[in-house]
Amino acid sequence: MTARPTVSAPLTVSVIVVSWQRPQDLRRCLTALSQQDHPALELIVVADPAACAQTQAKMQAAGWAGHILENPGGNISLARNLGLARAAGQVVAFIDDDAAAEPTWASRLIAPFAEASVVAATGFVRGRNGFSFQWRASELDHLGQDHPLEVTAPALLAARTDRAIKTQGTNCAFRAETLRAIGGFDPAYRFYLDEADVNMRLVGRGLTAVIPDAQVHHGFAASDRRRADRVPLSLHEIGASSMVFLRRHAPERLWAQGTELLRADQRRRALRLMVEGRIEPRAVEQLLLTLEQGLAEGARRVLTDLPPLPAPQTGFLPLPGTGPRPGRLIAGRIWQARKLEAQARSAVAEGAISTLIRLSPTSLRHHMRFHPDGWWQQTGGLFGPSQRNQPAFRWWRFAERIATEAENWANFRRMNDERRS
Repeated sequence: MTARPTVSAPLTVSVIVVSWQRPQDLRRCLTALSQQDHPALELIVVADPAACAQTQAKMQAAGWAGHILENPGGNISLARNLGLARAAGQVVAFIDDDAAAEPTWASRLIAPFAEASVVAATGFVRGRNGFSFQWRASELDHLGQDHPLEVTAPALLAARTDRAIKTQGTNCAFRAETLRAIGGFDPAYRFYLDEADVNMRLVGRGLTAVIPDAQVHHGFAASDRRRADRVPLSLHEIGASSMVFLRRHAPERLWAQGTELLRADQRRRALRLMVEGRIEPRAVEQLLLTLEQGLAEGARRVLTDLPPLPAPQTGFLPLPGTGPRPGRLIAGRIWQARKLEAQARSAVAEGAISTLIRLSPTSLRHHMRFHPDGWWQQTGGLFGPSQRNQPAFRWWRFAERIATEAENWANFRRMNDERRS
């Protein structure tokens, strides 16, 4: 009798989403997570009380399972640790509430953890237009400065003595037992450099995987710290957390160098916003004053030891319905918008990963976004650019353009069942 080959069970992953007063963004994020092709995914939401109630109702209506925890507010590190205390997965992943993950995100992000030497992983982040990249890959030094890395294929990277491999907060994962062993996230960081601090504390414990095709789309929604157009309302916490980072990871003799680099970066940022007409000239110095106030507070914050965190007492609670799904491409013209959306909504109801491409007879730039009702939607002109390095106008036939755009996304979503109107 021939023995059957053993098939190893998929790694379990707990995805933690921290949210604060952005219920619509949170709903969209969770809908995208419900379509992940990884079959062993646990969902943990840490949100404000109103969003907790809305999320509970949404999950009950959709037949989802997961943990919903109340966010005390004001400290993303504390909120992430609350989620970590409940996370029963072998891997714990993080995504922001104003982001939407490609269906292949979780499976690609956690695949490297099959290697025992891997302790962290990160992927690439697309910006608001759905095509340009906000973030790809970088190293991080002990002054909190990023240094870009050229990574075009999945890579397992070791930290250097003076630099860690950086994971991006809206697209990162860690081996759960290792993250707990180093004490999780440091509450001294309210929201800035929190995962960078984890990266530094993981140096010497294992490898970090950089997976370019593990992608999320990040919208940068408005918050109490920035406007919807990404203009900061205050630099206080950037200053405070940067000072904490220097105290944690840099020799005292280099603190002045680190703060000067930060001041120069933020002054350039503020001046650029002024030149672009997005802030008044007087706002430049006002913003930089909040930075100085933050630096002063960061120098006073009490830094404590971070003891190991205990393992969760609850078992793994899988989100029903994740795993491979069929794909559907729906394409048509702008005047068919209502019909196309009806087709997309029907396809989602049937369980398909759906991509709708709707073109106008113009040269408008293209945008890709995840619709709150569950499909990916690309809009723009038939003759306009989608990739930002393309010419402003190019003649296309409709069928040729649709085939080209579909091919661009086929690596991330299935599109084997095509419908054109």
